[in-house]
Amino acid sequence: MQKIPFLSLEKVQEIAKEYPTPFHIYDEKGIRQNVEALQKAFSWNSGFREYFAVKATPNPYLIQILREHGCGCDCSSLTELMLAKAIGCKGQDIMFSSNTTPAVEYAYAHREQAIINLDDITHIDFLEKTIGEIPKIISCRYNPGGLFKISNDIMDNPGDAKYGMTTEQLFEAFRILKGKGAQEFGIHAFLASNTVTNEYYPLLAKILFETAVKLQQETGCHITFINLSGGIGIPYHPDQTPNDIQAIGDGVRQVYQEVLEPAGMGDVAIYAELGRYMLGPYGGLVTQAIHEKHTHKEYVGCDACAVNLMRPAMYGAYHHITVLGKEQEPCTKIYDITGSLCENNDKFAIDRKLPEIQMGDYLFIHDTGAHGFSMGYNYNGKLRSAEILLREDGSYQLIRRAETPKDYFATFDCFPVYEELMKSMK
Repeated sequence: MQKIPFLSLEKVQEIAKEYPTPFHIYDEKGIRQNVEALQKAFSWNSGFREYFAVKATPNPYLIQILREHGCGCDCSSLTELMLAKAIGCKGQDIMFSSNTTPAVEYAYAHREQAIINLDDITHIDFLEKTIGEIPKIISCRYNPGGLFKISNDIMDNPGDAKYGMTTEQLFEAFRILKGKGAQEFGIHAFLASNTVTNEYYPLLAKILFETAVKLQQETGCHITFINLSGGIGIPYHPDQTPNDIQAIGDGVRQVYQEVLEPAGMGDVAIYAELGRYMLGPYGGLVTQAIHEKHTHKEYVGCDACAVNLMRPAMYGAYHHITVLGKEQEPCTKIYDITGSLCENNDKFAIDRKLPEIQMGDYLFIHDTGAHGFSMGYNYNGKLRSAEILLREDGSYQLIRRAETPKDYFATFDCFPVYEELMKSMK
């Protein structure tokens, strides 16, 4: 599969006159088409709902696009809850899935009537002491342990994950919660990350559906929703085949009909908490080549660095790179594409075959629409970039301005020379 940027060199040159690189840019048309395809794939379930994983791309402009298509928000912290509230989410529009959760965050989530998804059995007493009761609607996160396999391939190791309850804890938690007044229950699990296979969701669904049937039969708890969470991935490499969301939806439907409906649970709603799948391919990091270095290797240095996109430095993750305007030129050069941090892992690509790069060329780093900007930080005093939305009509809109030194120094208001520092920046 050839990876093609969703904007041209000419459009980047136009935008860069107003908003200098680096910047993250998002494709409104692609986002809308993708969420519509997801909704269609699960339209067989009348209660289906996607709760967008806010941590993936915490920008209200982008989340609002998803909201226009019926999506809720999956939040994992106080500030994410506040962001969801700010764009109009309330009550069951919000799923609060957190771990090692401070009391103030449970209190806020309960005050906003969000659905609380408990990560551990000990959180039952903690939640009750914090808010004075157990909500009528409650969810629990399940971790069956062991290795999670598809065919003979190990996809992930839930047994090593810090999240969720064991099977025994899950059943005991439901009994306790029911005894404390809970009336509607949900279960949630996340067993593998960024899977590029149509089999993951149906296999996860089978595990959760069978567990739900046993839970309802043995505890008498009324299970009203099952949350398949995230895990549907995207093809970062051009030779990967993308997931077929319609095939995934059909696969889950088949398991639903085989497991839940015969058990009299054909009214259970299916939820998802997709982040990467929703926005990942519809965002890119645009950066400009500003230095070249010829030593033991060939280097091209960019005006972006790992603070703008941490995944390659943190995980060794692959992100495809297009030299804009040279899409049809042969890849005759081998480069390390680097940033300016004082860290040797600050590289967007290592030994990457690309067309010959001239200083001033614009590079489009693909698939940064999720876990791109959101993982940014300020090491070396570097500042986070702007975020821009490419509208369906070809226009563009600034949806987050770039940080300035004033933003970096803003939290030093307790430092004696803070005011003088601010004056020097004017």
